[in-house]
Amino acid sequence: MSTSVAALRALIQQRFPDATPLTGGAQTTEHVATGMAELDKVLPNGGLPRGRLSVWAPQGGATAILRASCHSVVAKGERSAWIDGDNTVAGAFWGDGPYLVRPKSRLHALRAGEELLRSGGFSLLVIAGAEPQGTEMVRLTRAAREGGTALVALGTSASMASLRLTSRLLRYRWRRTPFGDPAEAQDATVRVSARAVGWSAHTDFPIPVMHHELRLSLESELADRRGLPR
Repeated sequence: MSTSVAALRALIQQRFPDATPLTGGAQTTEHVATGMAELDKVLPNGGLPRGRLSVWAPQGGATAILRASCHSVVAKGERSAWIDGDNTVAGAFWGDGPYLVRPKSRLHALRAGEELLRSGGFSLLVIAGAEPQGTEMVRLTRAAREGGTALVALGTSASMASLRLTSRLLRYRWRRTPFGDPAEAQDATVRVSARAVGWSAHTDFPIPVMHHELRLSLESELADRRGLPR
């Protein structure tokens, strides 16, 4: 009888990966910590589930949090990758560490994601700007399970997701001028809500605001003389 139950559980997990609970006793799922203690505390088993699909709605700090998570994974000696399906989500200021893949089309983005997942060489893979649908979602979910990778898709289609996340900005903390007016944002408080089968939680925490100055000089070694007298 126990063998039949185990076989049934394995079949359900294979065909309906979102129906397998992420929490519960000895059946805990391996996870990938995001590197943000406040968030990891409320996620099932302390992080994003390996071999499963997580879907994060693309709003309210989602990109910033996931980029930080990719860097946190690399800092721990593992690999992470970001597939930028529309060449806009990741931006021009990508730091060293995580792999950045910029395919020429949506189809190439999904194919690249499937190949990286099946390779088993990555702990975390984020797909942005190319939301999978229907059978595409099925193929990516199976590839994530085979490779043991925590897969996060930025989008709203969560039919096969084991973990569903949303986030929104609550408030900013500003550096003010001598006259008391807001001058530059220092950090933003974000609320992240997470849901799985029979479970839900949320947490609030601050994330720093990074400022990138665009250079107008054609030569990178030349000094920026904007505003100086000629």
